[in-house]
Amino acid sequence: MKTTEHRKPNKFLYLWPDMIDFEKHILDNGLRVLFHQDKSSPLVVVNVLYDVGSRDEDPERTGFAHLFEHLMFGGSVNIPDFDGPIQSAGGDNNAFTNCDVTNFYNLLPYQNIETALWLESDRMMQLNFNQEMLDVQKKVVVEEFKETCINVPYGDMWHELSKLCYKDHPYQWPTIGKTFDHIEKAQLSDVEQFFNRHYNPNNAILCVSGNFESAQTLELVKKWFGPIPPGPKRVRSLNEEKKQTQSRKLIKEAHVPGKNFIVAWHMVSRSDPDYYTFDLISDLLSTGKSARLTQRLLKNSNLYSGLSAYISGTMDPGLFIVDAKLSDEAKTDESIEKVMDQIQELKDNRVGDEELTKVKNKVISLLTFSELSILNKAINLCHFELMGDADLINGQAAKYEEIKAEDIQRVAQSYLRNDNNNTLIYLPHES
Repeated sequence: MKTTEHRKPNKFLYLWPDMIDFEKHILDNGLRVLFHQDKSSPLVVVNVLYDVGSRDEDPERTGFAHLFEHLMFGGSVNIPDFDGPIQSAGGDNNAFTNCDVTNFYNLLPYQNIETALWLESDRMMQLNFNQEMLDVQKKVVVEEFKETCINVPYGDMWHELSKLCYKDHPYQWPTIGKTFDHIEKAQLSDVEQFFNRHYNPNNAILCVSGNFESAQTLELVKKWFGPIPPGPKRVRSLNEEKKQTQSRKLIKEAHVPGKNFIVAWHMVSRSDPDYYTFDLISDLLSTGKSARLTQRLLKNSNLYSGLSAYISGTMDPGLFIVDAKLSDEAKTDESIEKVMDQIQELKDNRVGDEELTKVKNKVISLLTFSELSILNKAINLCHFELMGDADLINGQAAKYEEIKAEDIQRVAQSYLRNDNNNTLIYLPHES
């Protein structure tokens, strides 16, 4: 054991929602371990986050992080099947991959926690690399690519938008990859190299959340993960996106049921203090029935059939996005202009106190509700630890509460500029 740390959140920090207490341990092989006890739950979560996503891929071999989400369920040295043991232990498991991370989670009764620790440690130690397994999972991923990106309307939106917005940073391709050819051409040696570089204890964070005994669980973690040797020390070096200096637009005719446009502005990274202001602006515009885009455009205009604003939430500087689906009679240019008028109003006029308080309460309420889940807490603790300190989870509500009307106006003026936006327009093929 290298270090043991018990963290008690600052009691003077903003106290709504309830503070999340946790323990932190670091094994000799570099694995960071977080424990959060919640005695109100009858279950326990074992969550493993790997610090690898699509931004870590070779531009000519994209989609590998997503491929590994599948490969990690394909069997390891001692375990031919992952679902069977978890289900026999009364639990369930799943995973997700995005631009920044790959995350695996298991939910089961505490008395069977060793099953989850055994499963996760075995596939971290050594996947069962063989050509047959790789071929099977490649076919699955290629079929998923076709079903979600090619054979459905607007399925290539993230491909087109990512290429339009990013010219230097690897966010220029989506998690599923640039093209399924990259997966079809993947060799066993490529896969082994990717695994050995990224899926090791010093590139992972383990969190146990729920109803468990800390001392006993720590011994089990040491038993199953302690013997795994650390991987090579990795220094991430990614191309930074150059500052955008002029507006970009792509018009695409496609087999889609209706006109649609997406406007994306470059914004800050997940760790930047202004991240929370961007998030609040997106809620101000489109979360709930009283949101501005909903009240002013969706309800009081026949131009739109759907309107939403959201942020990509990426570790490196991401995107602030407005997505609009248009009615048949709508003119695209007019519809875009009306959305831009709402953006301009954010820049010209400060948000009123009542509206700002209302949207803050809504955001903090949703945050409080989400943190009732032991699974959400486990995933978020790992995520904040990856950002630098798991205790950052306890400062979220305060970050939103501290936002002032002038912060919203400042951020809108600084980032939601015409020379910083990218517009993707879908038009139906005329027949």
